[in-house]
Amino acid sequence: MATHTLSLTLLPDNAQRLSNLCGRLNEHIHQIEAFLALKIQQRGNLFQLTGSERAIAVGGELLESLYRATAHGTVLSPNMVHLALQDAKHGDGAGGDQDGLIKTPRSSIKARGQHQREYIDSIHQFDINFGIGPAGTGKTYLAVACAVEALLREKINRILLVRPAVEAGEKLGFLPGDLAQKIDPYLRPLYDALYEMLGFEKVGRLIEKNVIEVAPLAYMRGRTLNNSFIILDESQNTTTAQMKMFLTRIGFGSTAVITGDITQIDLPKGTRSGLVHVIKVLKDIEGIGFTYFSAKDVVRHRLVQRIVEAYDDYDRSTITKLGAPESNQFHESDS
Repeated sequence: MATHTLSLTLLPDNAQRLSNLCGRLNEHIHQIEAFLALKIQQRGNLFQLTGSERAIAVGGELLESLYRATAHGTVLSPNMVHLALQDAKHGDGAGGDQDGLIKTPRSSIKARGQHQREYIDSIHQFDINFGIGPAGTGKTYLAVACAVEALLREKINRILLVRPAVEAGEKLGFLPGDLAQKIDPYLRPLYDALYEMLGFEKVGRLIEKNVIEVAPLAYMRGRTLNNSFIILDESQNTTTAQMKMFLTRIGFGSTAVITGDITQIDLPKGTRSGLVHVIKVLKDIEGIGFTYFSAKDVVRHRLVQRIVEAYDDYDRSTITKLGAPESNQFHESDS
């Protein structure tokens, strides 16, 4: 592959902003180099990028974009640089800043990549939506953001965050308290997202008023939920009966988002996953949105993406060697 060089001058020449751009001990520069497979040399506000034609073009645009962000007092972090690199990888330029943007009181959440934008558009369009894919792709976080936005715009009256009481082989019966207290630690990611978007005090008040309810799936039986935004998280751990029960709770004026990862099912062996089953049952029903994420959509630490890809490659190679149908890994025992 041919090696190209790009010389770049960032203006104005501001030592504090340049230090912010480069990061502590040039960690941001090293992060960009590793992600894009290029070499960056810096002297003051002069940068020289060496690598493939595509890499130096993306790297140059990224440095200019990040440098512009420092003009507004933004303190760059490795996480922010990583997300900017994800945008660059998916070809998301600055021109689409309002595309897939969700505004909450504490922050504005921007969709990262095509699948996240499609996911948000689907949630805005359909009453029932499925977000399916590996950890770190923003399925739950974006659903919570859409729920908060809908609540603040008074499109709905309450938010319900639901999870099945099955987690990675842990025995909930050995934990103290009733079912709600047993499941509470596993609902922490949902709480964390709410705190980040609304703040601790406001979330606390909304929970006290029952405007926000966080509950195990078992508590949904017999209810009809009108004018609500309901999120069923970790839905790969529902049975077929539980999934049907949940979907039939949805009432008028409500939106439901069901998230899950069919490669991480923790149900007892031989138990059919409600998520795997419902994909087949509802795939041709109009008015229901399905968004599928892959390892390329992971927006966490870059090693998370590599880990997901490595597991996917291993599973595929194992299935090929054994000659077993791929659905076996999802405990899919019947068609």
